[in-house]
Amino acid sequence: MKDAREVSTAPLVAAGLVGGFLTARETGIRPLGGVVLAAAGAYAARTWFTKAGWPVGTALTLGYLGGFGASHPLAKKIGAWPAVFSVAAVTATAAYAAVDSATTD
Repeated sequence: MKDAREVSTAPLVAAGLVGGFLTARETGIRPLGGVVLAAAGAYAARTWFTKAGWPVGTALTLGYLGGFGASHPLAKKIGAWPAVFSVAAVTATAAYAAVDSATTD
Protein backbone atom coordinates (compact mmCIF):
# COMPACT_ATOMS: atom_id res chain seq x y z
CA MET A 1 0.00 0.00 0.00
CA LYS A 2 1.33 3.41 -0.94
CA ASP A 3 2.15 5.97 1.69
CA ALA A 4 -0.81 8.34 2.05
CA ARG A 5 1.36 11.24 0.89
CA GLU A 6 1.92 9.54 -2.50
CA VAL A 7 -1.70 8.87 -3.48
CA SER A 8 -3.48 10.99 -6.10
CA THR A 9 -7.01 11.21 -4.81
CA ALA A 10 -8.80 12.83 -7.76
CA PRO A 11 -8.85 9.64 -9.85
CA LEU A 12 -9.58 7.62 -6.74
CA VAL A 13 -12.75 9.53 -5.83
CA ALA A 14 -13.94 9.55 -9.45
CA ALA A 15 -13.41 5.79 -9.59
CA GLY A 16 -15.22 5.35 -6.27
CA LEU A 17 -18.30 7.26 -7.38
CA VAL A 18 -18.46 5.84 -10.90
CA GLY A 19 -17.35 2.37 -9.84
CA GLY A 20 -19.80 2.25 -6.96
CA PHE A 21 -22.67 3.14 -9.25
CA LEU A 22 -21.53 0.70 -11.93
CA THR A 23 -21.12 -2.11 -9.41
CA ALA A 24 -24.59 -1.55 -7.95
CA ARG A 25 -26.17 -1.27 -11.39
CA GLU A 26 -24.50 -4.31 -12.95
CA THR A 27 -24.82 -6.66 -9.97
CA GLY A 28 -28.20 -5.45 -8.77
CA ILE A 29 -26.73 -5.44 -5.26
CA ARG A 30 -26.76 -1.86 -4.04
CA PRO A 31 -24.78 -2.58 -0.85
CA LEU A 32 -21.96 -3.96 -2.99
CA GLY A 33 -21.81 -0.64 -4.79
CA GLY A 34 -21.69 0.99 -1.37
CA VAL A 35 -18.66 -1.09 -0.48
CA VAL A 36 -16.83 0.19 -3.57
CA LEU A 37 -17.89 3.76 -2.78
CA ALA A 38 -16.82 3.44 0.88
CA ALA A 39 -13.48 1.77 0.13
CA ALA A 40 -12.42 4.45 -2.33
CA GLY A 41 -13.69 7.20 -0.06
CA ALA A 42 -11.90 5.85 2.98
CA TYR A 43 -8.60 5.52 1.13
CA ALA A 44 -8.95 9.04 -0.28
CA ALA A 45 -9.91 10.45 3.13
CA ARG A 46 -6.83 8.84 4.68
CA THR A 47 -4.73 10.79 2.19
CA TRP A 48 -6.64 14.04 2.62
CA PHE A 49 -6.26 13.99 6.38
CA THR A 50 -2.58 13.06 6.15
CA LYS A 51 -1.65 15.63 3.51
CA ALA A 52 -3.93 18.54 4.37
CA GLY A 53 -5.18 18.06 7.93
CA TRP A 54 -8.59 17.91 9.55
CA PRO A 55 -10.36 20.96 8.07
CA VAL A 56 -9.58 20.09 4.44
CA GLY A 57 -9.97 16.35 5.01
CA THR A 58 -13.36 16.85 6.61
CA ALA A 59 -14.54 19.21 3.87
CA LEU A 60 -13.50 16.82 1.10
CA THR A 61 -15.01 13.82 2.86
CA LEU A 62 -18.30 15.66 3.27
CA GLY A 63 -18.07 16.74 -0.38
CA TYR A 64 -17.56 13.13 -1.48
CA LEU A 65 -20.53 11.94 0.54
CA GLY A 66 -22.55 14.96 -0.54
CA GLY A 67 -21.77 14.22 -4.17
CA PHE A 68 -23.07 10.71 -3.72
CA GLY A 69 -26.24 12.07 -2.13
CA ALA A 70 -26.67 14.82 -4.72
CA SER A 71 -26.37 12.37 -7.60
CA HIS A 72 -29.74 10.82 -6.72
CA PRO A 73 -31.99 13.88 -7.17
CA LEU A 74 -29.77 15.10 -10.01
CA ALA A 75 -30.32 11.78 -11.81
CA LYS A 76 -34.05 12.50 -11.89
CA LYS A 77 -33.34 15.70 -13.80
CA ILE A 78 -30.51 14.75 -16.17
CA GLY A 79 -30.27 10.95 -16.06
CA ALA A 80 -28.26 8.51 -13.98
CA TRP A 81 -24.97 8.42 -15.89
CA PRO A 82 -24.75 12.18 -16.47
CA ALA A 83 -25.45 12.75 -12.77
CA VAL A 84 -22.78 10.28 -11.66
CA PHE A 85 -20.21 11.71 -14.07
CA SER A 86 -21.06 15.26 -12.99
CA VAL A 87 -20.64 14.67 -9.27
CA ALA A 88 -17.52 12.58 -9.91
CA ALA A 89 -15.99 15.43 -11.93
CA VAL A 90 -16.81 18.05 -9.31
CA THR A 91 -15.53 15.91 -6.45
CA ALA A 92 -12.36 14.94 -8.30
CA THR A 93 -11.69 18.57 -9.22
CA ALA A 94 -12.08 19.63 -5.59
CA ALA A 95 -9.72 16.87 -4.43
CA TYR A 96 -7.15 17.84 -7.03
CA ALA A 97 -7.36 21.55 -6.25
CA ALA A 98 -7.29 21.16 -2.46
CA VAL A 99 -4.79 18.33 -2.04
CA ASP A 100 -3.34 16.64 -5.12
CA SER A 101 -1.95 19.78 -6.76
CA ALA A 102 -0.18 20.95 -3.60
CA THR A 103 3.56 20.69 -3.77
CA THR A 104 5.37 18.97 -0.95
CA ASP A 105 8.60 20.16 0.59
